[in-house]
Amino acid sequence: MIDQEKILSLLEQNARLTVEEIAVMTGYSADEIEKTISICEEEKVILGYSTAINWDKTSRDAVTALIEVRVTPQRDQGFDHIARRIYRHPEVQSCYLMSGGFDLMVIVEDSSLKAVARFVSEKIAPLDSVVSTQTHFILKKYKMNHLSFMEHDEDFREAVVL
Repeated sequence: MIDQEKILSLLEQNARLTVEEIAVMTGYSADEIEKTISICEEEKVILGYSTAINWDKTSRDAVTALIEVRVTPQRDQGFDHIARRIYRHPEVQSCYLMSGGFDLMVIVEDSSLKAVARFVSEKIAPLDSVVSTQTHFILKKYKMNHLSFMEHDEDFREAVVL
């Protein structure tokens, strides 16, 4: 039996791995790997492939904000309906149902603090189900998707291994 999670973990760490490389790393045949990946894509287990980019090293200016949203779920629709209305906007990078003081965590990226503020005040706050919002701006990224943004982490990793 093929360990699907092992294949998925390898792809999550490096989406550029070839079928042949995954086969060598797992001991399965390339045909088994290719079939498993195809099934995962068809069943929407694999939703897409992406690249992690450190935009701070480019000329692109963007602001990322975490927006906590407290909502009153609508009858027979729960949180899904309001989440769908929020995440359909292109500025929204991610949207999560949360436990705790707020119901939804919305991660937004836009060109400026003012643009994010306008998004919150014009697109999220006016929605009928939204009770309140709280916005937090990311000042610096240290780690995202298991990847460090720190310049000297290679030295740090070597020191920890020793």
